[in-house]
Amino acid sequence: MSRIASTFAALREQNKTGLVTFITAGDPGPDLTVPLMHALVAGGADILELGVPFSDPMAEGPVIQRACERALKFGIGLNDVFNYVRQFRESDPSTPVVLMGYANPIERIGPDNFILKAKEAGADGAIVVDYPPEECEAFADAMRANDLDLIFLLAPTSTQERIRQVARYGSGFSYYVSLKGVTGAGSIDTEDVARRVAAIREHVSLPIGVGFGIRDAQTAKAVASVADAVVIGSRIIQEIENVGPEAAVPAVQAFVAGIRTALDS
Repeated sequence: MSRIASTFAALREQNKTGLVTFITAGDPGPDLTVPLMHALVAGGADILELGVPFSDPMAEGPVIQRACERALKFGIGLNDVFNYVRQFRESDPSTPVVLMGYANPIERIGPDNFILKAKEAGADGAIVVDYPPEECEAFADAMRANDLDLIFLLAPTSTQERIRQVARYGSGFSYYVSLKGVTGAGSIDTEDVARRVAAIREHVSLPIGVGFGIRDAQTAKAVASVADAVVIGSRIIQEIENVGPEAAVPAVQAFVAGIRTALDS
């Protein structure tokens, strides 16, 4: 059983909602990524998403775009991301780490090489925003053969056929994008999320995480009533921007701890 599957199994036994948190590797500085990863876990995150910096992050709003730009100015690339995971694993053997990014960096090093390096580093899976499931059968099979989960996004506009494809090729969990638009945009209609998650569950047996718009404890708690996990990214990066690099680690831990408390209340 993968770390992600084990994590969701433990959450179910405890009747808890998972907390999935996102940061961009290399932001706000190369030396802060691993301390921030540990701070997220200390604050109560169950699964970490580590963003691979990319010059054209089409699904991201301005907050994560800025994070990518800052990381790219430091020259952070995919090999650096693998190194961060490797360093994190030296003292945390159990928290799942999902690499989130876009096809271009993977295609540059080759999908097979990506899978090999991700596994060697200690990653648990990947979200590749612009890898549609209908074109991913071989990649998904290769990921699964190496005990890595390939996690797909579903949106309010996803058709039943797309949902069935995600059920066929995805593993770990499915990520429901609660808004039409980019990360960090707008506010969530929790009633609509409940309806759409219920429709997804008719086809998908994987746990469902909901993200793109969860900005505070109140929203997180509302979404937790219908999802297996809540996903928070832009709001964490905003916290880093608000306090600056020197105070980023304790501020992120405190923010995540507040979300964790709300989910468990």
